[in-house]
Amino acid sequence: MQVGTVLPRFLLVYAALYAGYGLTTPFLPALLSERGLSPTEVGLVLAAGTGIRLAAGPIAGRLADGLAAGRGVLAACAALSAASALLYLAGHGFSGLMLAGLAHAAATAPLAPLADALALTATETTAKAARFAYGTVRGAGSAAFIAGTLAAGQVTALLGLAALPVAGAAAFAALAGATLRLPAAATGTGAPVTAGAGLLLRAPGFRRLVAVAALVIGSHAVHDAFAVIRWGAAGLSPATASLLWAEAVAAEVLVFLVLGPPLLARLGPAGALALAAGAGMVRWSVAALTVALPALVGIQALHGLTFALLHLAAMRILGRTVPPALAATAQTLYGTLGLGLATTLATLAAGPLYGALGAGAFWIMAGFCAVALSLVRGLGDRAMAVPDDRKD
Repeated sequence: MQVGTVLPRFLLVYAALYAGYGLTTPFLPALLSERGLSPTEVGLVLAAGTGIRLAAGPIAGRLADGLAAGRGVLAACAALSAASALLYLAGHGFSGLMLAGLAHAAATAPLAPLADALALTATETTAKAARFAYGTVRGAGSAAFIAGTLAAGQVTALLGLAALPVAGAAAFAALAGATLRLPAAATGTGAPVTAGAGLLLRAPGFRRLVAVAALVIGSHAVHDAFAVIRWGAAGLSPATASLLWAEAVAAEVLVFLVLGPPLLARLGPAGALALAAGAGMVRWSVAALTVALPALVGIQALHGLTFALLHLAAMRILGRTVPPALAATAQTLYGTLGLGLATTLATLAAGPLYGALGAGAFWIMAGFCAVALSLVRGLGDRAMAVPDDRKD
């Protein structure tokens, strides 16, 4: 199959996936509040959703690998995501909306890791003429998230918050259909396997990669929770804060689409991880020292390295070192431990740290990146590969 056929199909998958996230995620707390939940109840629904994601992602990944059915499991999860989004409209009261939140969180948790597993398998196993850069489809996903978020604002203004679950359901239904149109080669796991999370977690290279990702991604917690508050206290307007956030997302898209692939080719995966961790050290050190606008403009651009380049390097390492038969399990474990759990724990710590240290909390985040930098050596080497052992 020619790349001209494969690439558009993956672009549709990533566009529908991240547009669905953009339409549903940012305004969910407001929707829950509008439907009568107190701030405490909103927090409980969101926290419960985070908890179930930590379990649902690895279970779906294990199922996809165990059945050698990555495409089918992703399509099924997308269809369930569409149906569960509508439950927010049917649910009433705390218990009903809690059930809706749990169902939707469980259904959406595996979507991005499973899509990444399929895309990486396609880039590694399809014919040379049909291969494409993973950064192309992931960058398109980031752009689609921005578009979905902007569309959510317009939909809310015209039709109200209740229209967002319907719009999100449409996007996830489109994802299910687009997934079923992926080429058979992209379903990618070969024969069913019995090896699972244990084999991956016993592999030193996989554990180190997860630790590096957890430290660098977790280091964003103080920024994500308190940057706007700090900027506002320093006199920056909400419009300026919005532009700074938009700059970070634009840098992410730029690295995924343009700058990241050549950087990865030149530096190698371990070198790219080192650059991402080093950029994090610079970013959070400057954030601890100043809120001068020129400095903030400079460090927000580093988001392209601290998130997008790190993600590209991690995907390259997983593609090189994890057997295709464990691709979905590896992706969901990486997403759960390296991204989800790390972000949750770091966010919980961010409040007390910022309360005690103020801007000094950014020095702790810079320290996270320094520890990550010490762990990157040798990651991505073939010698660090997970053995293709079909016994757990």
